[in-house]
Parts: sequence; C-alpha cells; structure tokens
Amino acid sequence: MVNTLPQSVPKEPKVGIKTPSKETVLTPRFYTTDFETAASLDLSAQDTELKAMLEEMRADYNRHHFVRDEEFKQSWENIPPETRQPFIDYLERSCISEFSGFLLFKELSRKLKGRSPILSEMFQLMARDEARHAGFLNKAMGDFKLSLDLAEVTKTRTYTFFPIEWVVYTVYLSEKIGYWRYILIYHHLQKHPENQFYPIFRYFESWCQDENRHGDIFKALLRSQPQLWKTWKARLWSRFFLLSVFATHTLTVHERAGFYNSLGLDATEFDRQVVCNTNETAGRAFPVMLNTDHPEFFSRLHYCSDQNLKLVEIDRSSAPKFVKLIRKLPYIASILWNLLRLYLIKPIDTEALRLTVR
Repeated sequence: MVNTLPQSVPKEPKVGIKTPSKETVLTPRFYTTDFETAASLDLSAQDTELKAMLEEMRADYNRHHFVRDEEFKQSWENIPPETRQPFIDYLERSCISEFSGFLLFKELSRKLKGRSPILSEMFQLMARDEARHAGFLNKAMGDFKLSLDLAEVTKTRTYTFFPIEWVVYTVYLSEKIGYWRYILIYHHLQKHPENQFYPIFRYFESWCQDENRHGDIFKALLRSQPQLWKTWKARLWSRFFLLSVFATHTLTVHERAGFYNSLGLDATEFDRQVVCNTNETAGRAFPVMLNTDHPEFFSRLHYCSDQNLKLVEIDRSSAPKFVKLIRKLPYIASILWNLLRLYLIKPIDTEALRLTVR
C-alpha cells in the first residue's frame, strides 16, 4: 500500500530561489517507510559483505572530490537558452533526487540507532554522500542565478510511504541506474570534450562510484532477505520495479531530449544503453531480469514515450483542466496497456544462470 503525506502550502519564493517543478509521476519523490520493520531485518546472511562495505564507506574516498575548482568561477551567460533551460531542469531533477535520498537515509539512520548499529551507520554515511551530491548540484544551479531552498522543499514536498521491501528494490535500482547514467555521460564527454559545456561533468567518474557503492549495499540488503529473491512474489515484484524504473527513465529522457542533444548524445541510444546495462547489473541481485532483447521491448517503451510527449503537449495547452483530463485519457490508457504487455514478456531467470559462465 502506498500512502502520501500532505505537506504545508509553499510560500512565495525569494529572489534567486527557484520554484520547484510541479510534482508528477515522473518527478523524483520523497519517501518514508516502516522503520520498525527495517530495524528488525536479519542481516546475518550478508554480515561479512555488509561489514566490508561499511569499512569502505568509512574510508570516504570521495571526501575531497566535491570541491569546486577555478573553472566554475566564470560567467555562464554564453550558454544558449536552448541548452541552458534543459540543463537547469536536469540539475533540479538530480538535486531533488539526491536530496530525497539524503532525507530517507538520514531518517533511517536516526530510527535504527541503537537497534541495528551496522545499518544505522551505513545509512548515516550514505546520507552524507547524498547531501554532498545535492549541495554540489544546488551550487551549480547558483551559477545560473537560481537555487532550490531545500529546507522549504522538505516542508512542501509530498511524502510517499513505501514498505521497506519496496524501498530496497527501488533504491537499489535508483543507485545502479544513476551509476550507468553518470558513467556513460562521462565516457562520452571524454571522447567528445567539445560538448562539455560546463565543468560538473568532469566530476561524474568519481561521483558514480558513490552510486555504485550505495547500490552494492542495497544488493547485500536484498540478498540478506530470502523473501525478496527466493519466492514467486519476489519474481513478480522484481519485474514490476524493473519495468517501472526503466519506463520512467525512457519517458524522462525523451521528455528532455534537448539536454542530451546539447551533450552530443542521441537520447534514444543513451536510454537504451542505460536500460540494458542496468538490467544486466540488476540480474546479479534480482531473481529475474527483463528480456530487453525481445523485439517488442524497446518499441513498446518508445511508443509509451511518444504518448507521454502528447500528454506534455496537452498539459502545456490553455484548455480547462477538465478538458485536458478528457483529452489525456486515451493516451494514459494506451501507455498502461503497453506497459502491461511489456510486463507479460517472459523474463530471464537469473537464479538459474547464477552458477553458469556468462
């Protein structure tokens, strides 16, 4: 069951403070969970792995990484509007996503203190990383004379309740897909430095290692709980969350194709690489992975993306809300139907492949 917790009405923004984008099904969300269940998780099956990763987190290899160098200290007025606005949108979405992780991890650390010491410290250290990321992104927005009031965002954002099992699935996928997004952009710009219009992209190689470490921690959490990978329900939930994350990524990337074009990337090919790599990575943790080689897989995802762009056009129109809703219904139904068809594609049994050479 998913519950949303309403927050206070937002105040009028101050000068230079960006009003957060409207919350939609595609925007990053803020989460809360069942802290009592989280505190009672039996971690013994992955105790050695978790302790080793805790030592790695304590080492804090990126503690000196998120420091702005001299290259940031210049005017960015030369960036054209068609690149500037999609980039600001990208910074905002990324900042909200990282800040969401910070809030969830911080609260988990606080609620688990004294009850699950290893998990409490791990969440504290992951919150440290997410806070650095969010702050670094917010400072980048400041170079464009805008920033988010994250304290105010905390009060005004809607919080969604997820059971801890769902949190493990979704955060694992969020961290791993974040890793592939960052590293693919970084490698592309290493080959095409002429497209690197802002210095933040130089930080993506080490940055993505934080995402990878966080994902590995959640993989250990997942594998420590047999109900999350050994049961028939786990197989169904794994398929659901894989498809949800991949569909969200595809729709979001194509909504913001202008940003990827400004980097010299083809949005469709970038999305395909991110999805395929994340799916392959998830196969090391989940009992199944999706069959991305199926001839219908990407064609249906791209059809959903096309329908979503029509929804965006309707939202931007001046029609009354009721008329907009009526116009949206056929596109929403079409997206849901195609997602159902994708869900029903037979997945790949990764447990059966676990002991084979791949």
